[in-house]
Amino acid sequence: MSDPTPTLTAIPGFRVGHWTDPVGMTGCTVILCPNAGAVASASFLGPSPATREGVLLSPEKKVERVHALLLTGGSAFGLAAASGVVRVLEERGVGHQTPFARVPIVPAAVVYDLGVGDPLARPGEREGELAARSASSDPVPRGRVGAGTGTTAGKYLGGPGAVPGGLGSVMLERYGVSVGVLAVVNPIGDVLDERGGVLAGPGTGPGAVSFTPGDVENTTLVAVVTEHTLSKADCRRLADAAQTALGRVIHPSHTYWDGDAAFMLSSCAKPPADPLLLGALVQEAVCAAVRDAVRQANNLSV
Repeated sequence: MSDPTPTLTAIPGFRVGHWTDPVGMTGCTVILCPNAGAVASASFLGPSPATREGVLLSPEKKVERVHALLLTGGSAFGLAAASGVVRVLEERGVGHQTPFARVPIVPAAVVYDLGVGDPLARPGEREGELAARSASSDPVPRGRVGAGTGTTAGKYLGGPGAVPGGLGSVMLERYGVSVGVLAVVNPIGDVLDERGGVLAGPGTGPGAVSFTPGDVENTTLVAVVTEHTLSKADCRRLADAAQTALGRVIHPSHTYWDGDAAFMLSSCAKPPADPLLLGALVQEAVCAAVRDAVRQANNLSV
């Protein structure tokens, strides 16, 4: 399903590329920042997040800017795809300047999709490189593509209630303030629509007596970008706001079996925006991107 919805790439300077394995049911997605990088931080609210460079994104750490972000399937195996992204950036002369070389900074986070297709099909260095080379400013392809290829939602009753989660993206603008969001939706909980009804999942809610996910692993990944100037601490606060938005659109959210991660990136190409407006817009856009993922993956109308 396609529509004219603006996506993350409507924010100037950011490009997105996918690598998709429709047989193994996995993939990876790369967000390339402007060559100068983007100020970035992140919020991790899951008990078992699988990440690369996650600690570096803490506000007190020295490096402020990242040059790309990798979201990938394949569980911890998929983190290998980040090396392919680093290779492409090094080739292009992009990275953090050190005395002897430019070092590309590429944080990464994974979802667990090994039980959907072939558990031996995992994005690696070559696949990350291909995704990075395909990155463009064209509207982001959405649905069962890239890191969203093998994702599912509504798994807390076991396999029968699960539905495709997918990858979604939106860009929202209010009063001259704009943010773009890309979401990879793989929660154990239901995804809710704008009225609080169930958009994806069995719909029995957190009070279900047969809450038996077993060894199922789940993670929803969110990347938020803006041009408005932010400090690293600002980015962390907005990443926390993005996590709060997941609590509005996923029910139950941030459970014992979820490893949710939210990233906030700013190109700092525009003056700072009103923080209250920007925070509200981030939350609205995250909810919209999660719903977009499910609708695109399941060919649902708005």
